[in-house]
Amino acid sequence: MLLIKGFPRFRTMFNPNSLRIRLTLGIAAVSILGLTGVVTSISLTMQKILVVTHKNNTRYIAGRFPHDVEIYSDMVSLEEGTQKAIDNLSTPQTLLWVKSPQGNLLAQSPVLKMGIKGTHLVSLQDIPLQPELKLLNNRYWLLCSTDLVVRGVNLGRVYIAQDITADETMFLTLMGTLILVSAIVTVCMTVAIAWYIKTSLKPLKRMSETTKDISAEKLGEVQIELENAPSEVKELAQTLQTTLTRLSDSWEDQRQLVSNVSHELRTPLTVVSGYLQSTLRRGNNLTDIQREALETASSEADRTIQLLQDLLDLARAENGRIYFHLETVVLNELLSEIKGMVAQYPVSIELALPTDSVTVKGDKNRLKQVLLNLIDNGVKYSKSDEPIVIKLEQDERFAKVQVCDQGVGIPLKDQTRIFERFYRVDEARSRNIGGTGLGLSIVKTLVEGMGGTIQVISQLNQGTTFNILLPLS
Repeated sequence: MLLIKGFPRFRTMFNPNSLRIRLTLGIAAVSILGLTGVVTSISLTMQKILVVTHKNNTRYIAGRFPHDVEIYSDMVSLEEGTQKAIDNLSTPQTLLWVKSPQGNLLAQSPVLKMGIKGTHLVSLQDIPLQPELKLLNNRYWLLCSTDLVVRGVNLGRVYIAQDITADETMFLTLMGTLILVSAIVTVCMTVAIAWYIKTSLKPLKRMSETTKDISAEKLGEVQIELENAPSEVKELAQTLQTTLTRLSDSWEDQRQLVSNVSHELRTPLTVVSGYLQSTLRRGNNLTDIQREALETASSEADRTIQLLQDLLDLARAENGRIYFHLETVVLNELLSEIKGMVAQYPVSIELALPTDSVTVKGDKNRLKQVLLNLIDNGVKYSKSDEPIVIKLEQDERFAKVQVCDQGVGIPLKDQTRIFERFYRVDEARSRNIGGTGLGLSIVKTLVEGMGGTIQVISQLNQGTTFNILLPLS
């Protein structure tokens, strides 16, 4: 369970798409390959030097031995001279023995006679002419043989075996130590590289943290300041800052345009709507077709006026020019008043209120606007025989108002976007039932302006619940 909980954090730290991880792994891989190449090269060179040195020594003994036999045989018999030459050249690590052409052992090193070590070497066959390294009985031997010719007479073959186990063991130990040191150096170097890259990328991380939560309303407030950052990063930050400033200016121009256009259009449209309604009231001689056309025009004019009013409200909120008259509001009384205001709706409204009064600090008229918007939204998407339930609860800090309908519901993929301007879950149905697509956006703006939050919970064909949390008075 602990492993499962920590796995997302592990994936975040070791994200393969992270620039820091890629740079660290890349540089570490190059370093490891470089160190491996150096260690391998040193190992091969040292081993070559070690083996070549012993091979040269073996060749020297093979070349000298017939000459020593010839010198000693001038003073003693040939057999004794051969044994003296062997005794003179033998060491605890260098063993010699001579066999006749028939394969009989003629002379051998004292160590072989005493059977201390290397006795198995005498029975070996096919020992090469050139020194060759072999592992026998867990010991490393350099073996070679050559013809023994003295005064033109072939006395047989002389065999030389050099025990280089101690040197080979020392070499392997040295290589093991070198590999261990290389591994430690690689780990330390990787840690140092990771730390250096992490430090170098801190300006980018700060820039990301500064910009990740930027909203359209805060574009002009963002200041990207990077100290001790590389010149390339500073240049990127300056470019981003310039871009944000331009976006802020464009956004401000757009908001100002929407506000001005909405304000300028609302007045003439209000006049047009008034004339249309007046004509309908006084037009006793209108035909059915004319009356239907005027009613359609009046309805669309009212809808456009409401759209412009919603746009004005949003523009004022974004510009900080929407004001809230905060006072103590008893939600029990407010909800009962709202129920009376919507009595003409085709859908019945049911209240579930606590016995104790629930008071919040808010703007009474804005709260009415919020709740009427949500009720109107529920009515549009519910059947006439399914009531809309408004529940009121409170805890230690907040009052919760729930507006619940049993309508068509909202798909999960749309629930995070329904508070966006002009966003419609079903364009075709939304146009048939009317609405501007700004109602929920205004609701969210007003609730947050009074220090509250709004959430939505919905399931298809089971209904939708809007939860409004407001701080208690």
